[in-house]
Amino acid sequence: MDTMRDRFIATTTRLLDEDARLALVLAEISRDGFRQAARAHPERVINVGIREQLMIGVGGGLALAGLRPIVHTFASFLVERPFEQVKLDFGHQGAGGVLVSAGASYDWPAGGFTHMAPGDVALMDTLDGWTVHVPGHPDEAEALLREAARGGGEDRVYVRLSEQSNDRARTVDGGRFLTVREGRDGVVIAVGPMLDGVLAATEGMDVTVLYAATVRPFDAAAVHRSAGRCRAADVVLVEPYLAGTSTAAANDALADLPHRVLGLGVARRELRRYGRIDEHLRAHGLDPAGLRERIVRFLSR
Repeated sequence: MDTMRDRFIATTTRLLDEDARLALVLAEISRDGFRQAARAHPERVINVGIREQLMIGVGGGLALAGLRPIVHTFASFLVERPFEQVKLDFGHQGAGGVLVSAGASYDWPAGGFTHMAPGDVALMDTLDGWTVHVPGHPDEAEALLREAARGGGEDRVYVRLSEQSNDRARTVDGGRFLTVREGRDGVVIAVGPMLDGVLAATEGMDVTVLYAATVRPFDAAAVHRSAGRCRAADVVLVEPYLAGTSTAAANDALADLPHRVLGLGVARRELRRYGRIDEHLRAHGLDPAGLRERIVRFLSR
């Protein structure tokens, strides 16, 4: 199976052929994958080099000129390093566009902490008007990317790609959470590539499992509805980035119900032995065994 990044490159190459509004801005990352697109559309495929602030500025300028920019690099260089430009060149100027990241929280551990971005979604959450997609499979990434590319005006979208993937794609519509399993002892929300691990962790448990491939806007109605059907409105969020990123959104969704919320995700503590992706999952308690232990302990209280 191809990766989400592979699918992004193939899909965007086709989209550039299909839609003359689209432009692609790179900062070296994935440059080789877009050689064909650069030859076909040299005026709409722009590689600024290792200048991430400039990359965002060029994207914002293209949007103001009437194009729909797709801006791409590693999450740490797309969101964290040029955050002021994201805030001003897109948000403040009312410009629309699509930011597509690779690398996620720790997809390339050998790259070290400079190439890890567990705080990217939390940081984007400080800005108004951004849709945030976290697909869990290459097919979902393609569907959400195509939807984002069709946007216009001030429509701003962040698509967070990962090397991690669920075994199969789910139907995603860019908004609503999907009910994968129903139960009465609580609700577990699995975000993007966390779904397979959550399903394994909750096997045999009487819980509802909701799947979120789009986390902003947050589907408050689905969470409220599912929690309201349970014996107690207990909600566990399992996110592939900083733990607790969406707990405020879940609390707001349940404001009229007595409830408890547990946020599971990547810890703030930096892991300095970089290892492999699976070792990071275990270290953060995001493997099935670690998830089950914490979910059972929380719901049994």
